[in-house]
Amino acid sequence: MIQVRKFVTVVEHVVQEAGIDAVPPLRKVAVAAVVRNPYAGRYSEDLSGIVEPSRELGVELGRLLVEAMGGPVQGYGKAAIVGTNGELEHTHAFLTSVLADRLREAVGGGKAWISSTGKRGAMGAEIDVPLASKDALFVRSHYDTITVRIADAPEPDEAVVILAGASRGRPNFRLGGLRLEDAKREDGLR
Repeated sequence: MIQVRKFVTVVEHVVQEAGIDAVPPLRKVAVAAVVRNPYAGRYSEDLSGIVEPSRELGVELGRLLVEAMGGPVQGYGKAAIVGTNGELEHTHAFLTSVLADRLREAVGGGKAWISSTGKRGAMGAEIDVPLASKDALFVRSHYDTITVRIADAPEPDEAVVILAGASRGRPNFRLGGLRLEDAKREDGLR
């Protein structure tokens, strides 16, 4: 079981971009869990002490994300920061499909790849969580980020695990490409 110190929710509610009203507004939410990293300060070939227990964490973060979104989720992403006693590999152990599939279940996501990133950082480190369409990765209008920073985390032996969502694509999108309404949702790409 993963030991959680606290949960943090970050909400952006964009009502205007470049002087133009965002209709409907863009809501971006990130939910983070500050957790103990069981491998901090030691090397291990086997990271199953993170991977398997991340299932429960994914269920709870998915629930919190849906609750904070307050409506349908069109885009999503995930990220993690490990403290200075951790390894970059630990961030990705937290973010495997064991956790990610719980996000798909929570928001009704299709087969699309869930964008992710990870890094090592001291307390107060920030990370830009990448967002993309939950149904078709090539829907360019939904490429975005939400920045997360927790002042007192991660401590050296902790990790911050983040799931994020968006209610729509970027306001004023005009770069062409696959439109959300034209996505076939068959292979997760188009």
